[in-house]
Amino acid sequence: MEYHPQPAPGVARPWAFPAPERGSLPNGLTVLRCHRPGQQVVAVEIFLDAPLDAEPEGLDGVATIMSRALSEGTDKHSAEEFAAELERCGATLDADADHPGVRVSLEVPASRLAKALGLVAEALRAPAFADSEIERLVGNRLDEIPHEQANPARRAAKQLSKELFPATARMSRPRKGTEKTVARIDSAAVREFYDAHVRPSTATAVVVGDLTGIDLDALLADTVGDWSGNTAESRPVPPITADDTGRVVIVDRPGAVQTQLLIGRIGADRHDSVWPAQVLGTYCLGGTLTSRLDRVLREEKGYTYGVRAFAQVLRSSAPDSASGATGAAMIAISGSVDTESTGPALEDLWKVLRTLAAEGLTDAERETAVQNLVGVAPLKFETAASVAGTLADQVEQHLPDDYQAHLYARLADTGTVEATAAVVNAFPADRLVTVLVGDAAQIADPVRALGIGEVSVVTG
Repeated sequence: MEYHPQPAPGVARPWAFPAPERGSLPNGLTVLRCHRPGQQVVAVEIFLDAPLDAEPEGLDGVATIMSRALSEGTDKHSAEEFAAELERCGATLDADADHPGVRVSLEVPASRLAKALGLVAEALRAPAFADSEIERLVGNRLDEIPHEQANPARRAAKQLSKELFPATARMSRPRKGTEKTVARIDSAAVREFYDAHVRPSTATAVVVGDLTGIDLDALLADTVGDWSGNTAESRPVPPITADDTGRVVIVDRPGAVQTQLLIGRIGADRHDSVWPAQVLGTYCLGGTLTSRLDRVLREEKGYTYGVRAFAQVLRSSAPDSASGATGAAMIAISGSVDTESTGPALEDLWKVLRTLAAEGLTDAERETAVQNLVGVAPLKFETAASVAGTLADQVEQHLPDDYQAHLYARLADTGTVEATAAVVNAFPADRLVTVLVGDAAQIADPVRALGIGEVSVVTG
């Protein structure tokens, strides 16, 4: 029997995160473009400087409703007609509001980019915000809220934000609003928010894909180039303050068979020089199935299917911001355990943190983390959408265009001692806010016995 010869590995080719070209249109819209040969599905990300902090008092969620309404009809197309036109292009269009602003995301075959960009420009330039559509979107959002309350992970995240930030801070409240605030939103409120904050002079468009044969300059000029709006000065960015006094809050769910854990505080964002070391150290602590938390809580003790440690940027200011405000990231550990194991699991989790502070990471842990984080990059950014999303993240976080490219080099150069110091500082055992969603009658006393902070119980 003859076998096909075993394939021989090719020569490894050097890889670097794609470098975009930056420009602008006469209407003030900033454009980042990135030609990616072979990527026939083009990804477009448009960042609008309409942050949640800009929402009027008592109207939390209006940015979310506005973002969802952008594709629900324009001055030329009804909601149904607009959806049909997108479908004819083979395009998907989404929009979402978060603390930094609103992101509009488009994916479309390169051959139909012109048509799809025309629809996006239409949505940005002249959204209808019809009363009936806004009422429907508000109703949909009100229907979502009870489901989010019932989801233990989302309920834990909501409570942690409430605990960390002062009540006057927008970050302390749900991103998409509460039942009370969403119910107040009407088409007039959506229109007012749009008029105040959506304009090309404060927006950035990121275009990534195979642009062969596409005159992108002409295409942009004919579509989003026709979008006009008043210029605006930069809004003052409120400072981020947080209370990370070590404590435990139990969100009572009588009869729950599992406890959702969310343990966190506020830490450095990507502008801080410690970020690469913090990324590396956090990965060693809980970034994968082979990290310390999983090794102890999952493999050795069998408490959980998995526990993760991560850092998620909430908001970043430009380094030269006149307000002097700095950015912040949510640094957290998340997972779930069965109810009876809540106390023992938390005890072992704190042992992991204290052992890490006393003994540090090993060189083997650091090496594995570097290989995983840096080695996976070419696969992680294989699609145009992943590249566009990362470039848009850099825009909204006021980072230089080459930030991601340099990050991998900095990760590779970070030593074990540096990574240890960063993760220990990120997760100090005595300054973590712990939120537990579970049966308070069964877990409160075992948690109090651990001495990891004052324990309080809330309903919901």
